[in-house]
Amino acid sequence: MDKYHVDNIYLDLIERIKNEGSQKGDRTGTGTLSIFGHQMRFDLSKGFPLLTTKKVPIKAIIHELIWFVRGDSNLKYLAENNVHIWDEWPYKAYLIRNNIQVPPTCSDEWNTGIKEFIEKIKNDENFAKDYGNLGPIYGYQWRNWPTPGGGHIDQLKNVIEQLKKNPNDRRMIVSAWNVADIDEMAKAGLPPCHCLFQFYVSNGKLSCQLYQRSCDTFLGVPFNIASYSILIMMIAQVTGLEPGEFVWTGGDVHLYNNHMDQVDIQLSRKNDLRPMPKMILNKEIKNIEDFTINDFELVEYNPHEAIRAPIAV
Repeated sequence: MDKYHVDNIYLDLIERIKNEGSQKGDRTGTGTLSIFGHQMRFDLSKGFPLLTTKKVPIKAIIHELIWFVRGDSNLKYLAENNVHIWDEWPYKAYLIRNNIQVPPTCSDEWNTGIKEFIEKIKNDENFAKDYGNLGPIYGYQWRNWPTPGGGHIDQLKNVIEQLKKNPNDRRMIVSAWNVADIDEMAKAGLPPCHCLFQFYVSNGKLSCQLYQRSCDTFLGVPFNIASYSILIMMIAQVTGLEPGEFVWTGGDVHLYNNHMDQVDIQLSRKNDLRPMPKMILNKEIKNIEDFTINDFELVEYNPHEAIRAPIAV
């Protein structure tokens, strides 16, 4: 068994949840099988850690990451780029704010309504300002953490500068968990699930450890693994380092009860892993804000077909 292969590492986590997990209620009312505390390590020199036991939409992941890095927190950028991983929460908030009954998630009424909502976000500037603003979520906290005196701290910029000047610093941390803003984040989005990450340099290689408080293991975690691996590659490039290791640490690590059939399908592919792909970045980019979707190329990706599952809102 290849101990570095992303699918082996990830499917071991899935099996641990199935074998050791406890049934727990949750905010969405769906119910989960949950464990507390797990760590996975991905050596980026062994290949790009994008699952092969199901197809993962890499363009959506890159667009979301660019959105974070730019400090954006309005749904409009994602809507314009056909990325729909954040649609459900602002749509639900829109319905509640306008005293419209919230239909069952994934019902025909829900699907029709959310499609109309996203079209308005995409095409109506005023509507996007009112209902597309997700509050002070990830990108805002990364790039504009508010200070008590009315100023803002660009955490990502500070980390990049420190990596260039003093790569042995033990304070190279970016936090999205701003306690004062949690309630505001929850109005139209979500309080951050991946809430704190720290950088570390050794032998010219840049590594990053993420702490994720809440982990939707089937739908969300594969995105998180790929996203932070790309972020390491981006920051390594603009600081003159090589990508090292991504260390993922989870808190409440769970499988939703309505994902179990999909989990079994994915586990059935365990003995048919495909080679890990490679991610190539445009070497001309020297500034973190200058990356666009056209500066990333995923090669040699030949996964099994996608496995669809409902999202818990």
